[in-house]
Amino acid sequence: MNEVAVYGCKVNEFINNVTRSLTYKCSGANMVVAGLMSDAQEQMAYGDVEGARQTLNRAKALLFKVMDGTLDGM
Repeated sequence: MNEVAVYGCKVNEFINNVTRSLTYKCSGANMVVAGLMSDAQEQMAYGDVEGARQTLNRAKALLFKVMDGTLDGM
């Protein structure tokens, strides 16, 4: 699996950046996921299907971390 092709970035670096973000600290991972889903909608509206797919994969990676207890969903 080519991680960058799947997520558009290195997913562990992305998750580390998320946990340092103000949104995560104040609202939790679920709000970050909601923002990513909005970003994906915008990407699709402009025809960036590949970017939207990668954004949704990043959102799913965060949700899986919430589900396994690694991240706080709040």
